Amino acid sequence: MKLRSLRWAVALWIMASVVAIPVKALANTGDCGQNLSSSIPPRSASALSGSQFARKIEGLSDDLREAAIRDQLVAGNIPGFLRRLTPVTLDSGSAQRGQARVVICVAPDYLAIGSDSDYFLAPMRLETALSIARRFGFLLPTRKMVDAVYAQSPVQLQPRPLPASDAMRSTAYYWQHNLMVGEQRAANGLPLGTLTAGDKKDLVLTSRLWRMQDRVAIYGWHLPTGRPIQPLSTVHGWRYADYSHGVRLIADIAYVDGAAQHILSFLSDDHFAALFSDDGPIPQAARLIDALDGRAPSTGL
Repeated sequence: MKLRSLRWAVALWIMASVVAIPVKALANTGDCGQNLSSSIPPRSASALSGSQFARKIEGLSDDLREAAIRDQLVAGNIPGFLRRLTPVTLDSGSAQRGQARVVICVAPDYLAIGSDSDYFLAPMRLETALSIARRFGFLLPTRKMVDAVYAQSPVQLQPRPLPASDAMRSTAYYWQHNLMVGEQRAANGLPLGTLTAGDKKDLVLTSRLWRMQDRVAIYGWHLPTGRPIQPLSTVHGWRYADYSHGVRLIADIAYVDGAAQHILSFLSDDHFAALFSDDGPIPQAARLIDALDGRAPSTGL
């Protein structure tokens, strides 16, 4: 066992020497401080509140609504509490390879538009989610990350599904569910910025998207038992979004045994991908994200 652990430690050191981030302020700290969210522009004092934005997009087509969501996020109309990242530890040990301490830095709730006192949890298409995440130095989570976030969240909300119909994609459903989640969150009593889960399903990264680039991968919405309502699914086309979807931002930097590392480099590696994904490696993960972000229109809806 000691020999296996030593081999694993040596392998980690070799990997770290290749992909370690040359940022002195980050290396060997395991710090999820504001430096990791510093690329998000400051919110303007004149920015719309969540409820104001919801009224603004009433009656818009799906395409125009999506453009409006993207414009608000690009401009930095994001609540302050979402900029304070929370550390989440990933299980990385096994009897065969020893253990490494892996910490990811995650937004405490799903991406929203507005202020701390009035915000709108904004479902969005995969392309919009990827574009915003990349712009600000983040990734979408893997299934393993989603499970870890739920397990370690002090605030575990009970999922509140709305009746299934074509209206699931409407702004009215978006806002109705936002109000329901807001009431749950307020009743919980813990302050904003406390890690929260159970309110939405996640858009996730998976190797399946290499074979299904016209689809979106969705997972989660955990019940109190820890079981997700939504198994990993690629049923919907990449332009699909409904009220139950959320975008959890994950910093593209993680800490492996205290050293700052680029997550994408590990996700693409056959040996080390298991640190961050229980769904197998994602070959050329950065290239896959390039392919998914900014592609030509697809027939899948």
